[in-house]
Amino acid sequence: MPSALDTAAPAAPAPTAPAAAPLTIGPLPLSVPVVLAPMAGITNTAFRRLCREYGAGLYVSEMITSRALVERTPESMRLIKHHESETTRSIQLYSVDPVTAGEAAAFLVGEGLADHIDMNFGCPVPKVTRKGGGAALPWKLEHFRRIVEATVKAAGSIPVTVKMRKGIDADHLTYLEAAKAAEGAGVAAIALHARTAAEFYSGNADWDAIGTLKQAVSSVPVLGNGDIWSAEDALRMVEQSGCDGIVVGRGCLGRPWLFGDLASAFTGGGLKIQPGLGEVGDAFRRHAELLVDFYDDDEARACRDIRKHVAWYFKGYPVGGELRARLARVESLAQMDDLLGELDRDQPYPGAPAEGQRGRAGTPKKPSLPQNWLASRELDEAHRAEVTAAELHHSGG
Repeated sequence: MPSALDTAAPAAPAPTAPAAAPLTIGPLPLSVPVVLAPMAGITNTAFRRLCREYGAGLYVSEMITSRALVERTPESMRLIKHHESETTRSIQLYSVDPVTAGEAAAFLVGEGLADHIDMNFGCPVPKVTRKGGGAALPWKLEHFRRIVEATVKAAGSIPVTVKMRKGIDADHLTYLEAAKAAEGAGVAAIALHARTAAEFYSGNADWDAIGTLKQAVSSVPVLGNGDIWSAEDALRMVEQSGCDGIVVGRGCLGRPWLFGDLASAFTGGGLKIQPGLGEVGDAFRRHAELLVDFYDDDEARACRDIRKHVAWYFKGYPVGGELRARLARVESLAQMDDLLGELDRDQPYPGAPAEGQRGRAGTPKKPSLPQNWLASRELDEAHRAEVTAAELHHSGG
């Protein structure tokens, strides 16, 4: 498939100067300092391959639960598979237990299944935080340290990174202490989504907090995450915070070509991909095709998966509600081809309506936590038993 960069048109204004040096994570050199954030149900092999076709960087799997991986559950074993084109195999692990985290990392390394391991300490979803995991876990600082140390030790020469949030809420910030603990444990990089768990995805990401973290951590790269909807946003984040690289999440939903924009921006180019409706339809079809491969030729399952992407791909484009609704019920590639044939392929890029925020921002909410979780920074025996028993047995979020 020809790169979308081959047909990209210059946009004005376009980023024209490199904003950061190439990024190195442990022994892994990245030609551009860009990472695809793990997103449950999104960053499977199909989506990673599609994004890679447009740009460059490190593309991380959706969340894999350490317990499920240790138990070799079929879904986890399927999710850790990488296509042969994925030359840097990056897997995100979730764990609330040092022993299980170490066992999962040892399995990945021993079986030669990963080149990079990321650790999830940023998930704000209630089913995760109410068990003491995700963004809730760094509050128990020594427990957090033990999990990271166990993973780094088991991973050996494979670099381990951590992704976290600022904390639980404005009164219970954890990112600076946790980052220093992770740095001391030997991680290769630290990524910060600059919101608290309570903020979820609401409001504006606090890029100044990324700058504060960069000042506090000196021996490993600091990556910034939050509110990167365009290459211009990425350059502004680096300039404002001084971070070493950026992590893109919701900004690439329905816009895999964003990685082409980012590659151009960080290497001093002036290209910005502005796809017309025909090109968007082609990308949507390509995504579905890759999902069929991911689901072992189960076309029906692939079509069920692609349905959730319809609104993201066609955001801002003149596609009627009735056609959107039919695409959101598509059952086969043949039916999809018929529906995409109804698009006015000559419609140009609509500009601002197709840009900006993607996904639901929601509103701030009180985080779900284990009972009395905030009473102490130490993991007492009651919480230890609760957390260990609550280790999630499923992967993918």
